[in-house]
Amino acid sequence: MSAGIIGQAAGLFAVTNIDDILLLALFFAQGAGHRGAATRVVAGQYLGFLGISAVAVAAAFGATFLPEPVLPYLGLLPLALGIKAGLQAWKDHRDGRNGDGQPAEERAGGPKVLEVAAVTFANGGDNIGVYVPVFATAGIGSMAVYVIVFLALVAVWCVAGRFFATRPVIAKALSRWGHILLPIVLAGIGLFILIEGGAFGL
Repeated sequence: MSAGIIGQAAGLFAVTNIDDILLLALFFAQGAGHRGAATRVVAGQYLGFLGISAVAVAAAFGATFLPEPVLPYLGLLPLALGIKAGLQAWKDHRDGRNGDGQPAEERAGGPKVLEVAAVTFANGGDNIGVYVPVFATAGIGSMAVYVIVFLALVAVWCVAGRFFATRPVIAKALSRWGHILLPIVLAGIGLFILIEGGAFGL
């Protein structure tokens, strides 16, 4: 396993996924106080990134599971989740309760695995276009190294996101504003993906 390939893989991952740290911090903050929420965030992040890696590897071998014109429409996933999170935040603010009549702060909720995975996959949709030519020219051995390094760094990213979400100053800010920030960030990411990709003629 060449140190050069490992370094290149680490650099490529960092450059293409730097924004995921903010998302992870928001997800971890959203799950604060909910049993198993951190595990669900990590599982969702891994599931989403496994999806990105699988599509990139398949495309590098010539398969086209996700044609390029489809990629911009992945923005609909975080946009929909952002709207959903915004409506839930508004409802909680209005009456301080969830649909079961329990106080919002006692909800056994937090982020769900598939929601985190969907946002991770959609946010990394443009990464696929970067990874495919790299994988295609790297060869099978080097491609495997890239994927292994990427998956190892997902764990580092999760630790970093959890770290930021639990720093007293940041945690206090996220606790106070996270329920507002998360829908805005998710919807913003969704709109950016849609507009940047020219979806719906935007």
